[in-house]
Amino acid sequence: MADKNYMAIVENYKTSLKVYGDEYRGVRWDSFNNAERRYRIMLDLLRPSAQPRVSLLDFGCGAAHLLDHIRRCDIQTIDYHGLDILPAFIDLCRDKYPDVPFYCVDILDTDIVLPQVDYVVINGVLTEKWTLTFEEMVEYVTAVLQKVFSLARHGIAFNVVTPATELKRSSLFHVPFDLLTTLVTTHLSPHFTIRHDYGLLDYTVYVYRECLS
Repeated sequence: MADKNYMAIVENYKTSLKVYGDEYRGVRWDSFNNAERRYRIMLDLLRPSAQPRVSLLDFGCGAAHLLDHIRRCDIQTIDYHGLDILPAFIDLCRDKYPDVPFYCVDILDTDIVLPQVDYVVINGVLTEKWTLTFEEMVEYVTAVLQKVFSLARHGIAFNVVTPATELKRSSLFHVPFDLLTTLVTTHLSPHFTIRHDYGLLDYTVYVYRECLS
């Protein structure tokens, strides 16, 4: 995507951080409790492992609120990494957690090299399209998911906005289930689960490299 039209989405996050700072509204969520619910759903991606610890990349980490959640819940089996395209977010994260690796990169730049991790989560990044057309957003999402999936040894989780609602907003990325299924199976893996059971406007997709044995 040579024209980087997705930067229009990034600008909205930049504005929200300036207005609200290090809280749920600063990363464009509607409430603290709903954000916490999404963090729990994202972490449900992790499968039981024989390893004592797993590595996780929080793609579009914002203010590292997922790591805040992990620390509050005293989860000690996750080696957390954060990535965001906005320098202001990464500066904030590094101030909060100086010993945690954070990357300030655009993953769609061709020369980007990132370490492999066990899992990647993409929470909220793909839910808003703003000035992008639906077709442009599909192109962007496909490119991001392919890059992100290449970094994951086991699987990824991401959320988009459900089509099963009367609350339709042109700024949101409402994705029909059949289109989502085609995108995932064509470009990522046939091993996936759709989570639409947690009562919010989005649904979450877990995509794995291998089926559950």
